[in-house]
Amino acid sequence: MTSVLPLKAASLAAGPELINQRVRNMSLSPTIAMSVRAAKMRAEGRDVIGLAVGEPDFDTPEHIIAAADKAARSGFTRYTAPDGGAAVKAAVVAKFAQENSIAVTPAEVHVASGAKQVIHNAFAATLEPGDEVVIFTPAWVSYIDIVEFCGGRAVTVPTVPGRGFLPTPADLAAAITPRTRWVLINSPNNPTGAVWPAELLAELGAVLAAHPSVLVMSDEIYEHLVFDGAKHVSFLTAAPQLAGRVLTINGVSKTYAMTGWRVGYAIGPEWLIGAMAKVQSQTAGSSNAPAQAAATEALNGDQSLVPEWCAIMERRRDLAVGILTGSSRLQIARPGGAFYIYADVGRCIGARTPDGVVLADDTAVAEYVLSAGGVATVPGAAFAQEPFLRLSFALEDDRVAEACHRIVSALDALKSADGGEK
Repeated sequence: MTSVLPLKAASLAAGPELINQRVRNMSLSPTIAMSVRAAKMRAEGRDVIGLAVGEPDFDTPEHIIAAADKAARSGFTRYTAPDGGAAVKAAVVAKFAQENSIAVTPAEVHVASGAKQVIHNAFAATLEPGDEVVIFTPAWVSYIDIVEFCGGRAVTVPTVPGRGFLPTPADLAAAITPRTRWVLINSPNNPTGAVWPAELLAELGAVLAAHPSVLVMSDEIYEHLVFDGAKHVSFLTAAPQLAGRVLTINGVSKTYAMTGWRVGYAIGPEWLIGAMAKVQSQTAGSSNAPAQAAATEALNGDQSLVPEWCAIMERRRDLAVGILTGSSRLQIARPGGAFYIYADVGRCIGARTPDGVVLADDTAVAEYVLSAGGVATVPGAAFAQEPFLRLSFALEDDRVAEACHRIVSALDALKSADGGEK
């Protein structure tokens, strides 16, 4: 009988030392890490409400699922071109023409397994060691890690609540150096929900016009989640003079409730798209074919659910903001888009929990809210700006309300450093 050697016994004693420094410097995505913690607590019998993960609670529309099923049953199950098949690329071309008034060809379209992979492919194809990427903070948790993994250096430029978390042209001009390779823009923004107006985008474009070697990445994944009657404006629409060096990122995950389908896309100059396709071909190959068929249907098919879902998210935003502003421990900036609230918890820092633990930073506040209130959030440290908590309101109204009431109750139970109630 053949014996089976346990994997642990076969492992090298020095195994961890063989991990390269790039990976050692990375952290598990904080949003995923908090979700794992919440899942463990649920398995132990706790009622934990998850406000950590950025995904809609809606089901993928039936016509999209049917398109994937039909494609799979008809044999569309093999490799496509590494950066997307002809049908999904044509759908992306049509989407930008119809919704953004931007004309591109299929050769200027890149499709991969999620917008995160699209972003990685772009940086992997262009960054030399030490190249700089200007990132406005607070910023999505993966930007900085992806830049650094690809050999670049993130240059962070803080924005502030008093300006609606919007940068100024002067901020951008001051951050650009001879080593700057990219400037990264994200509107509607994760984590703040800020929607960058067309006038600001045009002003940033004017600054960048003076730096012809700097590329622009505009992450517009939350394009269809804009509230209060405002309109999303693509950076390329606001700054068309930069067309030869703008990569516009998008995907089907947030708009069509397709986070698990893993299809992201981008448009950009053909020379860049070609380089990204090389990276894709040698790392993951094409995104799965039935998911591409689903994305094609999402982009080409019935769009009536998109504004309906946006209205639901706006209602949930108003519900959450109304409850959270009832706590003297929180300062809330009303988000204009996406489905996040970036709550200032500065008034919690230094406070004591009912058990006497001093909350030293926003990570401690997030841990306290999870343990005392049963609500999973993400600390501002994950987004390179403290002290904040990011709260996602992309779940049922009653759970949004319950989560926010729990947060308020937990924070109102804090005592000041000297033992007082506030």
